[in-house]
Amino acid sequence: MNKWYIPDAFYPGVNSGNTYISHEAICFLNVYPHEAEVKLSLYFEDREKMTGFTAVIPGERTLHLRMDKIVSDKGETVPKDTPYAILIESESDLKIQYTRVDTTQAELAISTTMV
Repeated sequence: MNKWYIPDAFYPGVNSGNTYISHEAICFLNVYPHEAEVKLSLYFEDREKMTGFTAVIPGERTLHLRMDKIVSDKGETVPKDTPYAILIESESDLKIQYTRVDTTQAELAISTTMV
C-alpha cells in the first residue's frame, strides 16, 4: 500500500467576490495502463477523523480532485474554515500534487506542493 500525507490542508469558507472561488485540489497522475483507486482520510485537531472518501484515476490519465466537491460514502463533505490533514492511500504508485486557491482577500493566493 502506498501512502502520501498532506499535513496542512484548509478549505477557506470565504471568497472575495472574484471570478475564482476558494478551493483545494489534489491532482493525480497515473502513468500506468490500469486504473488506480485512492482512499482519503481526513484528520483534525479537535474531532474524529473522516473516512470514506474515494476516487478513481483512469489509466494513463490525470484527475484533478476538488476537495470542495468530494463527498464521502456517508454523505459528508470537507468542512470549511477548519485545518485538517489528508492521508491518501492507493495500491498504485501515483504522482500527487496538492494546490490551495485562497480568495479570502482581493489579492488571491495560490500555493502548491508535490507530495
